[in-house]
Amino acid sequence: MSVADTSAGGLLTLVRTGRASTRSDLGRLTGLSRGAVAARLSALVEAGLLLEGGDHASTGGRPAGSLVLNPDAAVVLAVAVGRSRSQVGVFDLAGREISGDTRDHEPGTSAGELMPSVAERLDALLAAQSADRRGTRVAGVGLSLPGSVDPEKCCSIDAPVLRGWDGVDLSAFLRPVTDAPVHVDNDTAALTRSELFGQVPPAETMLVVKASTGLALGVVTDGRLVGEGRGTTGELGHTRVDAAGDLPCRCGATGCLETVAGGWALVAALQEDGRSDVRHVRDLVATALAGDPTARRLLRDAGRQLGEVLAVAVNLLHPGAVVVGGDMGNAFDLYTAGLRESLYARAHPGAVRDLRFLPATHGEAAGLHGCAALAIDRALDPRAVNALLRS
Repeated sequence: MSVADTSAGGLLTLVRTGRASTRSDLGRLTGLSRGAVAARLSALVEAGLLLEGGDHASTGGRPAGSLVLNPDAAVVLAVAVGRSRSQVGVFDLAGREISGDTRDHEPGTSAGELMPSVAERLDALLAAQSADRRGTRVAGVGLSLPGSVDPEKCCSIDAPVLRGWDGVDLSAFLRPVTDAPVHVDNDTAALTRSELFGQVPPAETMLVVKASTGLALGVVTDGRLVGEGRGTTGELGHTRVDAAGDLPCRCGATGCLETVAGGWALVAALQEDGRSDVRHVRDLVATALAGDPTARRLLRDAGRQLGEVLAVAVNLLHPGAVVVGGDMGNAFDLYTAGLRESLYARAHPGAVRDLRFLPATHGEAAGLHGCAALAIDRALDPRAVNALLRS
């Protein structure tokens, strides 16, 4: 059966996603004549986007005549901004990190204070590339933020942990670095995207939990992120739970799951226990992994509270995997011990029979990899590729 998009960009998508690796594959999938396939491939090769196997070291010695995306045709920039840390990186078109930089900042830092520094760091990373990469085209920028974002206006619209950022056009700060398009998404969507890009996902249907300062959920069905492009993900942490009573939440409501299981609440609890040195969820996790009994109890109990709410999603969707990322995911065994306990107790046996619990593939860099994946997917979308060829 022929595919719908038979443009040059459509053919590149077939190659880079592994559906086609030869000219005959492309002809069979698209129904195009050999001449039409050759013309489209010629344009892609001339633009540097496509290589014949064996023509370039990056192909890993693929057989002559096979087709492969040229990962060095361009780079993308990735920016992951959190409550107290920002990560920036340069990636090739295969999603491999070329260079990166991670720095902490004070919670409450404004966009006007942080984003110029982000731009300077990106500029420095580009300038530091080896001579053979200088002048490489920047194909796009992927940027993630906590909370809800507006992808069209490239801004935050509701981020309790980034007060003062709402409505600020973030692309303006990056224009001194590149005129490439800037794509913004929610941080949990970026985490989820990092689990889907360039690899076979662990399950066609899966739940991706970001357990950090807040709690959020990415849902994957049929290998695709549900709600892709809308700028928000599942607000798991703002589900009302009995255990929270009338505790006030940072969102303005009361009784949210976050008030008893979110990272910010756990840090506050540990500070009340006399641990003034614990200022962030990362400190809490490090303290727990060092053996502190109070920190360990808080993390395990938080996992239990999360599991009670997550059991509803498991019963509805029957996922094959639950991926746990975010700062609390760095204490994977401890955190998921509590999560498994309550989830298995509340979910239907049939829904959890084959369920697997997995740590985020890229660990602390998952968000950054997800931002790179966002930029690559947009840059190599058939419409963008065709526009590039026309120009």
